[in-house]
Amino acid sequence: MHIDLPEKRYYGIGEVAKAFNVNTSLIRFWEKEFDVLKPKKNAKGNRKFTPQDIKNLQLIYHLVKERGFTLDGAKTHLKEEKQKTLTNFDIIQKLENVKTELQKIKEQL
Repeated sequence: MHIDLPEKRYYGIGEVAKAFNVNTSLIRFWEKEFDVLKPKKNAKGNRKFTPQDIKNLQLIYHLVKERGFTLDGAKTHLKEEKQKTLTNFDIIQKLENVKTELQKIKEQL
């Protein structure tokens, strides 16, 4: 899944939910369920997600929505094989970006 977010230090929950095409309630639920998600909160209590949080959300989204893991399965997978999963996920992301670029070039021809 390709996420279109501008380069920023912090993202609001609305921006993140829109980028992932999910409800904000799902993002809040995943925040409670997964220890790797720790968005900062301002004085009002609004969540501010860092680029690292976005990367973790992409990984969780990939495991749960694309690969069909249960929440418990995704938690276990992240704890036991986090480094291997991150490496594989980074490779998948790069390949998807290459595919997108190639499709754009094909459309231009």
